[in-house]
Amino acid sequence: MASPRIISLLPSCTEIVCALGMESSLVGRSHECDFPPEMKTRPACTRARLDSSADSATIDREIKGLLEQSLSIYEIDVPLIERLKPDFILTQAQCEVCAISLADVEKALQFSVGIKARILSLSPARLADLWTDIATVARELGVEEQGRELIKDLKARVVDAIEKLGEGKKRPSVACIEWLDPLMAAGNWVPEMVDLAGGLSLFGDAGRHSPWLNWEAVQEHDPEFLIAMPCGFDLERTRREMNRLTRRPDWAKLRAVKRGQVFLTDGNQYFNRPALDW
Repeated sequence: MASPRIISLLPSCTEIVCALGMESSLVGRSHECDFPPEMKTRPACTRARLDSSADSATIDREIKGLLEQSLSIYEIDVPLIERLKPDFILTQAQCEVCAISLADVEKALQFSVGIKARILSLSPARLADLWTDIATVARELGVEEQGRELIKDLKARVVDAIEKLGEGKKRPSVACIEWLDPLMAAGNWVPEMVDLAGGLSLFGDAGRHSPWLNWEAVQEHDPEFLIAMPCGFDLERTRREMNRLTRRPDWAKLRAVKRGQVFLTDGNQYFNRPALDW
């Protein structure tokens, strides 16, 4: 049986396919798929309609402007997809801002007669949804056993984290910031990640979309730890944008700041995508 031809339009899907041993089947990717590094050699089938190198506030304004006009934030290269002749196209229905959505794909391909691919759409909101998504992709690609082994390994890592944490330890309060201007807290799977690491997430609920956050709430709760994980930003980009936080009123008075417990992260690689770096 010939190996299926796969286009992944979501970074986490790309990582899942590769972890299932199907890397050679990936013939196309989204412009954001960057791991494993060799994926950058695959042709990019999408691009953003906004300047992703702009500052947080500008990106936010551009996104809201596009959505107000009922325009997608991303463009799909349909002629390229037609030439690649995929058997499967992987996308998502979780967030139309963060990545190409199922609606974007269906709209772009509705008049194409040359694309007969099966579209798989993932919509993870919690940690357990990752197991479900892996099982779904593995089943559709015909590698169910590899899927079971991968899920088993990932679950073992979660159990290991729980055992290392132990019982009875005080859980420090943690503020996870997913966007810097305007402020947004991290929701979805991030509160569960904080819980597994032994912390108490102050803002954002597990399984629910990331909420907007006002600075007064941060001051009122005065977190012991503050972790910056802007969506789509690497560590250097996060460092450049931190003045969006540090210039806010009474920043220096926060417990996390006074104790030196403010941490900058590569949110793009380790928090914003429901993938295997966990």
